[in-house]
Amino acid sequence: MKIVPAILAEKIEDFLLRLRQAESFTNYVQIDIMDGIFVPSQSFSEEKINGINTSLSFEIHLMVKDPFGYMSRINNSHLKKVIFHFESDVNHIDFINHMKGRGITAGMAIKPETEIEEFEEIAAYVDTVMFLTVDPCCYGHPFMPDVLKKIEKARRIFADKTIAADGGVSLENLQSFFDMGVDYVCVGSRIFLNSSPGENYNQFIKKIAELEAIKSVNK
Repeated sequence: MKIVPAILAEKIEDFLLRLRQAESFTNYVQIDIMDGIFVPSQSFSEEKINGINTSLSFEIHLMVKDPFGYMSRINNSHLKKVIFHFESDVNHIDFINHMKGRGITAGMAIKPETEIEEFEEIAAYVDTVMFLTVDPCCYGHPFMPDVLKKIEKARRIFADKTIAADGGVSLENLQSFFDMGVDYVCVGSRIFLNSSPGENYNQFIKKIAELEAIKSVNK
């Protein structure tokens, strides 16, 4: 299982600070984009991503009502994956095909209240299914443990998909995701809103190494 630092910021200055911090300890991050409509908060102007000069590769999590509109304004060679919301106002297949045509991997994010049966058919067309374990919007929202049951079921149904989880991930609940076979978890506030982001990130890496060692012994 991998740890993907998640950068969420309303101001471009905060975003750039966290991006530079991340460059010192990882090679891949998730950038959250919010429109103030699909979620209450609004991030910095999405066009700012075009001018980013960074050593990092990244994915974008579009917490927006109009994914097509936002992606029409974003173009950066470091962008590898776009994760749009199943619940957004978009023709899912058209958007997925458009992203693939641009050479960008397509993933789909799922709100906590959305049931697997609602998006199961569309999931066949994406690379990644990402489950939100908090209400999407801001750093620090409370973790929703009921989503774990949905993730466990999805891991069985979507055996060939990358399964991700985003929101409320901590050192205390990391094992639950690990045991379910989640491929990667996105961690935001517990890395960036405490002192020493690099040390915080390394604590998660160390925890995964411990879980992998235990799993190897128990085989």
